[in-house]
Amino acid sequence: MAKYTPPLRDMQFVLHELFDVTSTFKEIPAYAEMDADTINAVLEEGGKFASEVLFPINSSGDKQGCTLDKVTHEVKAPDGFKEAYAQYVEGGWPALSCDPAYGGQGLPHTLNQCFYEMLNSANQAWTMYPGLSHGAYEALHAHGTDEQKATYLPKLTSGEWTGTMCLTEPHCGTDLGLLRTKAEPQADGTYKITGQKIFISAGEHDLAANIVHLVLARLPDAPAGSKGISLFIVPKFLVNADGSLGARNGIHCGALEHKMGIHGNATAQMVLEDAVGTLVGQPNKGLAAMFVMMNAARLGVGNQSLGLTEVAYQNAVAYAKDRIQMRALSGPKALDKPADPIIVHPDVRKMLLTARAFAEGGRALAIYTVIGLDKELNHPDEEVRAEAADEVALLTPIIKAFITDNGWLATSHCMQVFGGHGYIHEWGMEQYVRDARINMIYEGTNTIQSLDLLGRKVLGDNGKKLKKFGKKVAEFVEEEGVREDMQEFINPLADLGEKVTKLTMEIGMKAMGNPDEVGAAAVDYLRVVGHLTFAYLFARQAKIALDKQNSGDPFYTAKLHTIRFYFAKLLPETATLIRNARSGLQPLMAMDEALF
Repeated sequence: MAKYTPPLRDMQFVLHELFDVTSTFKEIPAYAEMDADTINAVLEEGGKFASEVLFPINSSGDKQGCTLDKVTHEVKAPDGFKEAYAQYVEGGWPALSCDPAYGGQGLPHTLNQCFYEMLNSANQAWTMYPGLSHGAYEALHAHGTDEQKATYLPKLTSGEWTGTMCLTEPHCGTDLGLLRTKAEPQADGTYKITGQKIFISAGEHDLAANIVHLVLARLPDAPAGSKGISLFIVPKFLVNADGSLGARNGIHCGALEHKMGIHGNATAQMVLEDAVGTLVGQPNKGLAAMFVMMNAARLGVGNQSLGLTEVAYQNAVAYAKDRIQMRALSGPKALDKPADPIIVHPDVRKMLLTARAFAEGGRALAIYTVIGLDKELNHPDEEVRAEAADEVALLTPIIKAFITDNGWLATSHCMQVFGGHGYIHEWGMEQYVRDARINMIYEGTNTIQSLDLLGRKVLGDNGKKLKKFGKKVAEFVEEEGVREDMQEFINPLADLGEKVTKLTMEIGMKAMGNPDEVGAAAVDYLRVVGHLTFAYLFARQAKIALDKQNSGDPFYTAKLHTIRFYFAKLLPETATLIRNARSGLQPLMAMDEALF
């Protein structure tokens, strides 16, 4: 009953018309031969895989879930998942943006971003199995030894093996300084690792021949807290010198979590009992290596909610055009029917347009950021790489928190469009809501992302990164402010840019007196800055759409309507958010704990 059509037209608009991505790629030797036709062809084929292979097993996978054999500790994924993964590997999709030195295709991360948006729309639970492998790959590519890279990267690149990250323990989530898993050094240079990890996505499954776990643990002489954490490779099966699989390692799935959503993905409790591991990077420096994986995962989680927003919107629109209920307040519209389609009702349109604006704004921001990531990793100019790295660091927590918050709102709105049918499993909408909810929690809750943005990325460098982004906004305002037809976009963008500057300075001054002021303002602050990024990118899209609105292509007309809705109905939220942020710490902390 549900459906999904890859949003290729909007992706092409963002990639080619908004960002002229091939011009950027021409500056990067590794991508210099990439042209628009190649990009479009890759994404078209990726869209077919998502819609034709993954989407049909999304609902059934949610209903069936994963099965743990408590004797063998093996986990079986839902029916069809293993076969879909085999097609994914056969098609070469795991290698899309990986290093050719390890069998990768060497294509830009930007293509992988767009491909994974479509995978997430089609089936988030399935996509999490290969998705985490990219983070494991990046961590080992950045911090692994030559021997570790030679052993693990080709298999991760091909998709023959998958990867996980094992951080959380029953008594500690975000505060990794509290973790207790122990690593005992052995005479042969390996380590025996013992402990327990929970909430490990794709921690055990039957899709791939081996699972490469990246595990945080403590050495015997490690200092207390986060400065005493090391990172280890702990494969499900030990790897022989010739690359073949050896004995089963001492790590297994003790139980599967019973969850609100993403039922098709195995969220595992992992038990380590003298598991053999090898050290990644330097002793007690594990967090630096793991953060490579975590930052990749944070971008990926934002992409998950972007995908869910898109597919929920598509289904809600189809339903709203078909479902008839009551008449429009201004009089009947469908005279040949006993009632009007619900899409004529203003509030239904508000819910639909909210989801559409969040999808199109999120897509532009995600692609913009990953283009920056491609520059950070591969541009030949060191200064360009450094500038891109700063901007990616600034935008990563916004992508993770703002897009996932928006995804929760959008999927909920789209379920509401269906009325009572939205609450029924067979229509598919309630699954999108359940699946979207986890994205606000893991890889650092959205409050953690907000603290990271305000505390580290903005106040931590005296606003340097934010000012550089603000300069881009100001330059665009100055360039386009002379156009009368751009005033409806430029004026609120300029106004918000000034307000963000003032709000940042005000919070910074308060925080000098009491650092808890950052915690009081951070969540509202991130959402304000998130709107600044959306408003900037939407204004840039409006310029293009205005110039092409008479081309005869209805795409540009629809784009303008969506942007106007965003500026009129969604951006004004910033006034309340700014007022909340300014209200400060006192209303939150004044009540004595005993009164709660």
